[in-house]
Amino acid sequence: MDTDVVVIGAGPTGLMLAAWLAELEIDAVIVDGKAEPTRESRAIGLQARSIEIYDQLGVVERVMQEARVAPAARPGYGHQMFNAVEFDALGEGQTPYPQLYILEQSRNERILVDALRSRGRDVRWGQKLVGLVETADREGVTVAVADGDGAEQTITARYVVGADGASSLVRELRGIAFEGTTNAETFCVIDANGVTGLDEDAINIRPFETDLLLTFPMEGEGHARIITVVPEAEHHDGDGADALENAVRERVRTSFGVTWQSHTWFATYRVHHRVAERFRDGVVFLAGDAAHVHSPVGAQGMNTGLQDAHNLAFAFADVLKRGAPDSILDRYEAERMPVARHLIATTDSLFSFVTSPETVPRLVRRIAPRLLGPIITRLLPRTWIGDRGFGYLGQLRVRYHVPGSEHADGTRDDVVGRRLPWAGDNVDALRSHEWQVHEYGSADPADTARLERALGCEVHVFSAAPDTPLIPGEFYLVRPDGYVVARARPSEAAETFAGVLPGRRTLEGQE
Repeated sequence: MDTDVVVIGAGPTGLMLAAWLAELEIDAVIVDGKAEPTRESRAIGLQARSIEIYDQLGVVERVMQEARVAPAARPGYGHQMFNAVEFDALGEGQTPYPQLYILEQSRNERILVDALRSRGRDVRWGQKLVGLVETADREGVTVAVADGDGAEQTITARYVVGADGASSLVRELRGIAFEGTTNAETFCVIDANGVTGLDEDAINIRPFETDLLLTFPMEGEGHARIITVVPEAEHHDGDGADALENAVRERVRTSFGVTWQSHTWFATYRVHHRVAERFRDGVVFLAGDAAHVHSPVGAQGMNTGLQDAHNLAFAFADVLKRGAPDSILDRYEAERMPVARHLIATTDSLFSFVTSPETVPRLVRRIAPRLLGPIITRLLPRTWIGDRGFGYLGQLRVRYHVPGSEHADGTRDDVVGRRLPWAGDNVDALRSHEWQVHEYGSADPADTARLERALGCEVHVFSAAPDTPLIPGEFYLVRPDGYVVARARPSEAAETFAGVLPGRRTLEGQE
């Protein structure tokens, strides 16, 4: 093999995967038909869980320097702006990054390209995928790429990952269906300068009749991302982009009282809700938009792709570095496909509600922000708004259905299958990128020593964490990607964990 993994596509998902493969010292190549990283801002929201991944990768300082905190949401209706809903630190106690952050896709890509280069690798820009064929023994794949002059080159690898977007050629070549729907409405996105009529420091959310305005603050005074509907009657087919922008500009001014002087990006798009039929097809994997696309509601798309990459990188490490069987890679689809399907279901429902022309949704959109917003924010406990609401939005509550994540009575375990609860310095141990065991508050040193000898991985003992579901006296097996995959009492921990660790089937660690 020329390499272990070929990554097709150097968007956020592909770049995150390539950076992690470099960090984990796995041979890999990443190619993209573009000449350079994305220039347009594109996706704009960065969630807490994604920032935790950047932290583990060692580049979070730059991320936080470039990210902008969104301090509030400003609901409204038409020209009206209602009272702002302050975010504060909604996720306080759940994560080191407890706020809502804005960091454009283009900046994420530059950060990841630099992370890749600092690890001695780079993207093979200007190399477009033209062919994909499994090797004769079906244990690898030959990838054909062509440069701008049409000169072809082949790369042979054990695995290929298609991170090549919603129109994925990898997915097409493998005959993988992309199941779902496309909304009838056309939207436009504008990165506008000289904006008036908005709360510039807040996320503005304003429905109006059959229209919608959603804006995000961007760096610089009077600079905002604007998303709005383009009704069919205003497509102005054949009249050119300028005519379309002028029509949208006039509609936004009339409906919402919002104007802008110029733009750095103007694009139209249809909202799709689709999930690939499968995320793994033998030696080929799909990640990011190649595997799932959905509405921009909740700013989840780019973040879900970044987390696909994180999950898959560590699955590759278990197989390629730790000697686990190839079947371990099946966990990627088993874990990430339900996340994508749940995301599609929730964002599709919410998107349909906020864009529906029907009478009842329109009435609710008109009345609810004004009447219910203040009541909800005052009466609902902060633990619900912050812990649950932020946990879902920040993708901290993602759950994998691993063995032991459900009890015999059908209830779900509050730790196993979830990301390791944050307890201050406990996440620092994840920077080793190794399987590890945690205990909180009462470990017997003799038990710890025996467990380390039996498993061959480090056991970390932390102070009790009373504000988390981590129970003193229990050991927790933590994967390198930060997910807890088993828990046990001291007398059972060695046997329980040995059956889960990759490449270990006995306490002696024999293959």
